[in-house]
Amino acid sequence: VEKVRLLEHRAGQRKPTLGTLYLSATHTIFVENHPETRRETWDFRVIHLLFPQERDCVDEEREKSWSFVLPSHDYKRMGLPNNLWVATAANSEYKLFDVSHSLQLEEDEQMLTAVMKANPGSDFIYVVDTRPRLNAMANRAAGKGYESEDHYANIKLHFSGIDNIHVMRSSQQKILDVFIARAVADEGVSVLVHCSDGWDRTAQACSVASVLLEPYYRTIQGLMVLIEKDWVSFGHKFSHRYGHLDGDPREVSPVLDQFLEVLWQLAQQFPCAFQFNERFLLDVRTHVYSCQYGSFLGNCEKERCALRLQERSFSVWRRLWKDREQYVNPLYRAEQGVLRPNTTPYCFKMWKGLYSPAEMPPPPPQKPADILSTVREGSQQLEQELANQQERLATLTGEPISYQRVEVPRRKIRQSQLRYSGPDPPTMYSYPTTGPAQDHDSSHGISKPASEKTQQAGAGLCLPLEPLGSGKGHDPDDLSSDLESGVADLSAGDELIGGREGDQTGLSSD
Repeated sequence: VEKVRLLEHRAGQRKPTLGTLYLSATHTIFVENHPETRRETWDFRVIHLLFPQERDCVDEEREKSWSFVLPSHDYKRMGLPNNLWVATAANSEYKLFDVSHSLQLEEDEQMLTAVMKANPGSDFIYVVDTRPRLNAMANRAAGKGYESEDHYANIKLHFSGIDNIHVMRSSQQKILDVFIARAVADEGVSVLVHCSDGWDRTAQACSVASVLLEPYYRTIQGLMVLIEKDWVSFGHKFSHRYGHLDGDPREVSPVLDQFLEVLWQLAQQFPCAFQFNERFLLDVRTHVYSCQYGSFLGNCEKERCALRLQERSFSVWRRLWKDREQYVNPLYRAEQGVLRPNTTPYCFKMWKGLYSPAEMPPPPPQKPADILSTVREGSQQLEQELANQQERLATLTGEPISYQRVEVPRRKIRQSQLRYSGPDPPTMYSYPTTGPAQDHDSSHGISKPASEKTQQAGAGLCLPLEPLGSGKGHDPDDLSSDLESGVADLSAGDELIGGREGDQTGLSSD
């Protein structure tokens, strides 16, 4: 116990000594905090420690839990505030004044102009309305209209078409809309996102875009910061959406559940791009409903302040961070790039861990993460041993290391063997041609003459053995390629990205 004051009455001491008290089963040890003496006092008597309230014992731990994840830390990581963005305390007391419609329109125009000017490389700004266009037009009667390109200069309006909470369960594909990520990554344009209120669909769209764009949000701590910043701080109505209290059942909707499932679906397409595993997502969802921690209680920051949750409860993030070892994905590669998922329906899978946990296979005696980690460590040791032996060989012979080209004969594959199963697209392969020769080029695909295809099918597969350090950006510890990690190179143009997607699917439609 730190910061303990010892007062020895028998020695006539009037000023207490500050130190640390160590408790054991048989005695106590008091160590003074003085750096020179560090005097120890051993006491073998029976003592009783009395605390006025139990919460006095955990005040310090509670304060640490609430200060572990803060949106201000993420803004600082991004270099904010700077000469283009400033922090304001205008709404620190949650008492923003009301304004008339005309004044609000004028201030909105000024705000959008300021956001556009904050990005020197953009001459316009995208305004993404997550509602369907018809819903936005109908909301005008309730004072929740949308921006008109006639009134706002240099904006481009885009409707994502995500329905409200009453039909949210059928909006999985629309939530994974990559328009925002493409606008930022490919065009370098700023994007302003809103819906009718801003605490449901806006949080989903911005969070998904952040995960696609920023690798930091694919880490364990990064996802904590993202949920705290885009959901908790922006006023997602946790108490209403997840039925924490008796209320209107029409307000209940699994909005955050859908975001967590989007992360799981992305992890299925890009298994090496996320530091966390499925268990971390399931535990986050569990605590959203459990009400065990104060992080997901209340409908907004104002309610949480009124309930004094930081004085009466703990934050969930520090608890999850202490258990982070069981949440690590052993396949994770810290790649820097943008994720470009395939949003066609056949790429979505059922999340059995959430919707049907009884169908999940029993865990093996040894965790798969431990097995993969052991295999990876062994591979790294073999690679290091190979490099050492090559250096020794070069030293003994006095000649540089040479590499040979090995010709591996290709095994002939019958037409009936070229099959694939599951929702993932088939890999690239060539079908043997038995029909007449063809030579035509169309927008759907390119066919080659039968003689050329037959020649390609019988050719051998050439595998050049290159040094471990050769190649652009090659990492000797990297056991996955860009396609495996799901990370696209920003230096590649749209044609290259589109070509890869076409090659991966290997399918064409009339």
